[in-house]
Amino acid sequence: MENRSHALMTGFFTIVLLAAAVLFGVWFNRDRVEREPYLLATTMSVPGLNAQAAVRYRGLEVGKVDAIDFDPKVTGQILVHLSVDKGTPVTETTYASLGYQGVTGIAYVQLDDELVGSKRLATSADSPSRIPLRPGLFDQLEKRGKKILDQAEALTAKVNELVSPANQQVMLGAFRDVSKAADAFGAIPRQLAPTLAKLPELTAQAQRSLDAVAGAGADVSKMARNYEALGNRLQAPGGTLDQITGTVDRVGLSVEAITASIELDTLPHVIDLSDEARSSMRVLKRTMEGLNERPQSILFGAPEVPPGPGEAGFTAPQ
Repeated sequence: MENRSHALMTGFFTIVLLAAAVLFGVWFNRDRVEREPYLLATTMSVPGLNAQAAVRYRGLEVGKVDAIDFDPKVTGQILVHLSVDKGTPVTETTYASLGYQGVTGIAYVQLDDELVGSKRLATSADSPSRIPLRPGLFDQLEKRGKKILDQAEALTAKVNELVSPANQQVMLGAFRDVSKAADAFGAIPRQLAPTLAKLPELTAQAQRSLDAVAGAGADVSKMARNYEALGNRLQAPGGTLDQITGTVDRVGLSVEAITASIELDTLPHVIDLSDEARSSMRVLKRTMEGLNERPQSILFGAPEVPPGPGEAGFTAPQ
């Protein structure tokens, strides 16, 4: 009976010791840091992200992931519940992305901010604020990898089209044309050989032509010097140009003298002759006017002119 009581006490002591150890461990590991709740709402996949995953702000660990579940209000949207240290500067421009630790594939939440000094983002346990989740490096690599694969597929299709039987025939024809062109270019040196053989003679002829041109240039220079000397002689004082100029001056003086004599001698006679011609024309005009008025005067003669005042037979008009 005594042995049973000792065993029972030993059992109770063991249970109490275990409970005390558990309670001490829980109390010792209790998180004393004050944290604020936030939400990540995204329709992207979150591979490798689990509860209790780390939350880092620009590389510094500032919290953890509390839970991951689906949004009951929006179909297909995932909600990631975060607990972030109260002193973390989460602002209205803060955004989140997924980072991965080495090659293990374990994901964590990376917080970053576009601006410095933005307004703090208010949150509470009843209504936690939402932080936008942007594509991380692996998401961007995945999207770009898909685009690269699509482009590679399109390039492969174009290459297949390029090496189709019809295009192969075209390319073979082009190669044959190039081969023919190469053969034709190979025959050009043989065709140019006679011309190249004549080049020395042509060079000698060109040299002789250049010598002839040089001699002609010397002759032209000599003629130019002769013309220059002739010009100097013509323009020298008392030279040919001066003599010609004097002759022209004398001829001009003679012409002026002849003109003056004509003006003095001939012009008065011409003026008198013009006056007589005008008088004759006036007489002829009066005669024609009288014939027009009295054409019978041709047969009977001109009428008698009545006597004027002071003449015999003059009678004053009544």
